[in-house]
Amino acid sequence: MLFCNEADIPYQLAVGPEIPAAMAAVIGELRPQIRVPFGVNILWDARASLALARATGASFIREVLTGVYESDLGMIAPAIGDLAAYRDAIGAGDVALFDNISPEFSSALGSRGIADRAKGAAFLGVDAILISGPAAGVPMVMSDLVAAKEAVPGTPVVANTGAKAETLAGIFAVADAVIAGTSMKVDGVTWNPVDPDRARRFMDAARAARG
Repeated sequence: MLFCNEADIPYQLAVGPEIPAAMAAVIGELRPQIRVPFGVNILWDARASLALARATGASFIREVLTGVYESDLGMIAPAIGDLAAYRDAIGAGDVALFDNISPEFSSALGSRGIADRAKGAAFLGVDAILISGPAAGVPMVMSDLVAAKEAVPGTPVVANTGAKAETLAGIFAVADAVIAGTSMKVDGVTWNPVDPDRARRFMDAARAARG
């Protein structure tokens, strides 16, 4: 399960203390009912996500952790070495790093493609590599997913956006996991509440695809 401030737009590259504080308060209220591992994602501030994970007992963060990207939000340049040092400094060494190497609303600077960026991220120690489409709820390019998995077969590769019940079989033929939200919302709209019937169909398809 993933807690994310998805609707907190326009996103910030460096958030104030009020956002992780509010998310920590929400997670704290729900924590006694949570029975599965969970992660956190503050868009787009990896340092704040690490602090939130440490405070709430989250198992992972989902962020842009490697590379440099020009984006609709400005330049994204996360500096994974500094983030790793911060993780150790706050005692969050057991928080896994899920690295989005094709972030939404952005494009990578330089000439390195998905395969090379995946290899670099894996070498630098991330725990999972995420492949995204151009926006929340928009499918990623399957060839990017294939390129990443072929480049780093020993690292989990995750489809990060756009998965639907009817496309899960093809996605799970390549990916180790899927992060999904939009396809389980009322009318398939990101900002709407979860539709129980859509969620049920999605999970039935996921179980079938995973055998």
